[in-house]
Amino acid sequence: MNSCQKYFSVCVLALLTQAAFAQSAPSLGSASSFTVLSAAPDGGGAVTCTDSSVTGDVGSSGLPASIVQTSCAITGAVVAPVSAGVVADFNSAYDALALASCDQVLTTLDGQVLSPGVYCFDAAATSTGSVLTLKGPSNGTWIFKIGTLGTGALTGTNFSVVAQGGAPLACNNVFWSVAEAVTMTDSQFVGTILAGAAVTFTRGTFNGDALAKAAVTLTGVTVTGCESSGPVNPPHKQHCNQGVGNGSEGCDPGDSNHQHGSNDEYDGKPGYPGRKGDDH
Repeated sequence: MNSCQKYFSVCVLALLTQAAFAQSAPSLGSASSFTVLSAAPDGGGAVTCTDSSVTGDVGSSGLPASIVQTSCAITGAVVAPVSAGVVADFNSAYDALALASCDQVLTTLDGQVLSPGVYCFDAAATSTGSVLTLKGPSNGTWIFKIGTLGTGALTGTNFSVVAQGGAPLACNNVFWSVAEAVTMTDSQFVGTILAGAAVTFTRGTFNGDALAKAAVTLTGVTVTGCESSGPVNPPHKQHCNQGVGNGSEGCDPGDSNHQHGSNDEYDGKPGYPGRKGDDH
């Protein structure tokens, strides 16, 4: 009897866990650069931002006037209309998520502690005054599918999504595929939303990207996009032969100087490139 036969249940659990970790979300393509995107068809996009802040790019499939800012600070590009390719990439990602196989069907998010995997709701999901805890490694992927039978909205009031132990949670590891609208009020929400209808945030915080097939409305909320929040553990930059100051290679030359035939500049410090040439 081999070890896997002897401990059959343990092996099955390990295989299921591996399958969950292997699940990955589809690429958003050119839509991935947007923190807020209203990709309504036929140029019907609309974004309304009031008393809010958005760190990241904001886009709409509508005309420039379809993005309305009232006491709204946007740190990033404001694009309207976005290209047809952006809308197409969003729709492709939305359709791909709809095909992801469910690991478990849930009836509530309240008080759940969930490992990486694909979690589905047949219809709507509503949470009030509750916490969803995500338990797993920094490279784990959680996918939530709301309304897998065709209809279903995601609604949260005083709802929080946190990592177990309070560790930083990368919003590009958490995906919400919602058949209809998403409405969050006084919540601390995390993840990339792909909604089949409108997205509405009122107060609270949102660390993620809100991409919708209808309007996006932000009121009194602080939004930080996935690209702006960056990875939990940024990659270490290697030193390179670039001179002083960071270059496009993604490396960090530090305050090196010209020597041994390199193209570094003499007497340079970050912010002060020094002088070129062969004399000191």
